[in-house]
Amino acid sequence: MVPVVAAAVLVGLLAAPPLRGLIVYFAVPEGEPWRGACPSCGRAVRLLPPTGRCPGCRGRLGAGAGAVEAVAAAVAVAVAYAADGPQAPALGWAAAVGVALGFVDGRVRRLPHRLNLALLAGVAVLLTVAALAEGRPGVLLHCLLVALAVGVLLELAVWAGALGPGDSPLGFALGGLLGWYGWAVAFGGLFAAVVLAGLWGTLRAAAALVRRRRVRGLDVPVGPFLLLGALVAVLAR
Repeated sequence: MVPVVAAAVLVGLLAAPPLRGLIVYFAVPEGEPWRGACPSCGRAVRLLPPTGRCPGCRGRLGAGAGAVEAVAAAVAVAVAYAADGPQAPALGWAAAVGVALGFVDGRVRRLPHRLNLALLAGVAVLLTVAALAEGRPGVLLHCLLVALAVGVLLELAVWAGALGPGDSPLGFALGGLLGWYGWAVAFGGLFAAVVLAGLWGTLRAAAALVRRRRVRGLDVPVGPFLLLGALVAVLAR
């Protein structure tokens, strides 16, 4: 098991530089153009070191030092532990794109449709390959039904103003992935996301009260908790 963990950590660390570039590119407020270069010196930021600083001007870009690396390595280990079938590549793809989505949502409170579409397309293709390789093409219909159920449920929450517009497409993609494991795992992931988001919001409110700051709105990013809930459900199945 130790070699597997070590290999997973290495994969996570190798994936971190391009993930940092994606986070910087997409972590811009709604209405602003995507950021393909350092705003201070104009240098391209497709890859970034663990310091999170521009290689040109040393200005701070994106997530803090070591944050993306730590999360990517931890997620890679979790995926290595959960991978037990032909769906493993789909799970790995969702984990990689999910790290970028989680950091972007945490930073600017949005889930870019391009990243959501990349997640959905990758999961769809890789699950199709997995289903054909395993001789279970019928499982794809099951994945689609679960994706629709989760996506519609979250879209209703969007219409009610409880979620942002990017949360339902993310839920659709994650629902399709979790549909491989069954309805219980899919809605277990949704339940875990709600619990984790609620716990985070409660902790933030408590911290604000301890610091005697006025709580004007918790503004909890839901995307990271949808992703974390999905991972927890797969690990706990």
